[in-house]
Amino acid sequence: MANVYDSANQMAKDLQTTQQFQDLKQAFDMLKLDTVAYALFQQFQQKQMELQQKQMQGEEFSDDDIKSLQDLGQKMQDIAPIQTLMAKEQQLSQMMDEINQIISEPIVGIYRGTDAQ
Repeated sequence: MANVYDSANQMAKDLQTTQQFQDLKQAFDMLKLDTVAYALFQQFQQKQMELQQKQMQGEEFSDDDIKSLQDLGQKMQDIAPIQTLMAKEQQLSQMMDEINQIISEPIVGIYRGTDAQ
């Protein structure tokens, strides 16, 4: 029987060699060089984490919470290093979605009655 954890660990190593991963890493490194843009990016991440915590605790978002996140998002729209990072995140995310579909196919096959044994 195959050890899927070994396969997953190898896939994680392989992922780091992909162009999408390398592009994301380079975009993030470039963002960190722009101290103003990086500080804004960190504020946005912090606000997202705060809202996720609220959501996990079953709390409602206030109008101020939503406005604060939207304001940060607006500020980030015109900052080139952040836009580049977001584009590279999207490319990596697309690849990850495709990989997830491939990995999930045997499970989908069970429900379709087309699973291979």
